[in-house]
Amino acid sequence: MQNALFSAFVAQLCMASLALAAPIAETTTTAGNAWQYGTGGGVLGLLVLILDIIVFLEVIKSNRPPSHKIIWCLVVFLFPIVGMAIYWLFSNRAAHNSGSGYEALP
Repeated sequence: MQNALFSAFVAQLCMASLALAAPIAETTTTAGNAWQYGTGGGVLGLLVLILDIIVFLEVIKSNRPPSHKIIWCLVVFLFPIVGMAIYWLFSNRAAHNSGSGYEALP
């Protein structure tokens, strides 16, 4: 009985902390700031996310040693825009291509 009461108390405490930490929705709307320049959201944020996922997949599929894969993934994860640019410029992608792409049927 006490264990169930304690777990119910902890659950209510967690829900209360989530309710207090949740952002309050603003009732005013701004006129069309779809790019949301400084907030990391919007169209630019989606574009960076898609390009970062492409880089992660390319790194994972490459024939690099696992330690190099981890380092490249961390660079791109910690510095999304700069890390992606560094990867595309300095990673020697052609030498580490695993060649696991599609091949033509004979």
